Amino acid sequence: MNAATGVTAGHGAGEFAGTGTLLRLALRRDRVLLPVWVLAVAGMVLSVPGPVRDLYDTAAERAEFAASITTNSSLRAMYGPAFSDSVGGLTVMRVGVFAALFAAVMSLLVVIRHTRDEEESGRQELLSAARVGRRAPLTATLLAAAVANTAIALLITAGLSGEGAAGALALGLGVGGTGMFFAATAAIAAQLTGSGRLAKGLTAGALGTAFVLRAAGDSGTADGSSVLTWLSPLGWTENLRAFADERWWVPALFAAAVLVQGYVAYRLAARRDLGMSFLPTRPGPAVGSLSTAGALAWRLQRGSLYGWGGAFLAAGIVFGGITTGAADLVGNNESTQEILQRMGGASGITDAFLGTMATVFGMVAALFVVSSALRPHGEETSGRAEPVLAGAIGRVRWAGGHLVIAFGGAVVLMLLSGAGLALGYGRDPAAVLGAALVQVPAVWVLGGIVVLLTGVSPRAAPLAWGVAVAVLLVGWLGPAVDLPSWVLELSPFGWLPRLPGEGMRWGAVLLQLALAAGLVTGGLAGLRRRDLGTG
Repeated sequence: MNAATGVTAGHGAGEFAGTGTLLRLALRRDRVLLPVWVLAVAGMVLSVPGPVRDLYDTAAERAEFAASITTNSSLRAMYGPAFSDSVGGLTVMRVGVFAALFAAVMSLLVVIRHTRDEEESGRQELLSAARVGRRAPLTATLLAAAVANTAIALLITAGLSGEGAAGALALGLGVGGTGMFFAATAAIAAQLTGSGRLAKGLTAGALGTAFVLRAAGDSGTADGSSVLTWLSPLGWTENLRAFADERWWVPALFAAAVLVQGYVAYRLAARRDLGMSFLPTRPGPAVGSLSTAGALAWRLQRGSLYGWGGAFLAAGIVFGGITTGAADLVGNNESTQEILQRMGGASGITDAFLGTMATVFGMVAALFVVSSALRPHGEETSGRAEPVLAGAIGRVRWAGGHLVIAFGGAVVLMLLSGAGLALGYGRDPAAVLGAALVQVPAVWVLGGIVVLLTGVSPRAAPLAWGVAVAVLLVGWLGPAVDLPSWVLELSPFGWLPRLPGEGMRWGAVLLQLALAAGLVTGGLAGLRRRDLGTG
């Protein structure tokens, strides 16, 4: 037993010795994070059949809706084609791609957290001092990702079995298979790069490319047969055709891709030393040019902000471009109109759709602000903050540099999303920008919660992700399943005025700004008082 880490190697010998122990350690460390992700992804899927059945309660209405999706290239690019007009088929069309996308994000975070992040923090070196085989850490990590993706697949299969067991199993395999595909991709990225930040960026870039390829392929063809669609694992999920004459040979593609990528990851891991990487880290200048905490924070976080900003602008243009078509698609369906109005619009289908999109962008921006505001916590736990704070820079200035990027970056993202929506829609730019910017106070409240958790109890800082996911679920799924208004208002986004279409409510906005300021002040006060690197 290693006294420092509490890890005892397994009884087996060889390169996989200790895999079981490391797997239990990984699952114990993620005992909160993984269940939240699993329930969120599965819940996203399982919440859809009921509203679909309520909105389109006859076969003719479902067929008309499916035909509308099939003939609209913009909506196909966003959701994928509808291969069936059954409730299960429309559920797959509505959330299949997005569930696979979230499973992929979960998997890449889990794999990099337990591989490159562990090496970067030095904990892997301590673990390797015990009787741990060379391949055990990577194997345990991939098994942890497999456990999570299997749980998602089982929940989806069990929850949708009432719509057809074969279709439910196919969708579960597609979502879980996509998750494992990107888990293996992240395992390769963890060998290539020298930091967890770069590994996440590389894998996220691969995921973004996969989404763009699928969207481009689906916008050109209505049956998923485009070469571009087949180049994307997200396209494989839709081409599994759950609830529409399933293609059972498609899961073999996932299995083959995972095996090939896993083999490459193991080969790369065997050819490098612990802590090293294949992509060399570019050396800095001989004489440093960063003289402030803000400049250091900008250097560390600018790549992430560039990536998020480009994605927000592009997505804004796409959603803006389909605004008119979406309004036509909703038509006179009163139930759909009510859902859109509960999510963010107040009057008129177009206003409701734009308000809904602005709210969705705000909720996604909350994920950015959580990630960015957690950066000081990561710098602290990795030991990199200590030499910086040993100089003349105080803790508040050091953390403040990162928080300016986090909170200011959220404003930039909402501006870009609003500009994209206005460009795509081509009308009322001031109203659309206003709808986007009014989401900022709610985003800042979530950022303030991160600062408070980090400042008062750094051990509780990862709980910020749970809060963000809960807010996302309430805001995204709550209106669709008609949750009571008091539940929707548990989310800070539920307090905001529904622009455009509704009048501005400055009281709610100012209250949230004051709450965010109080949370940040409390968090920074806690950071000044506590010991560095302790709870």
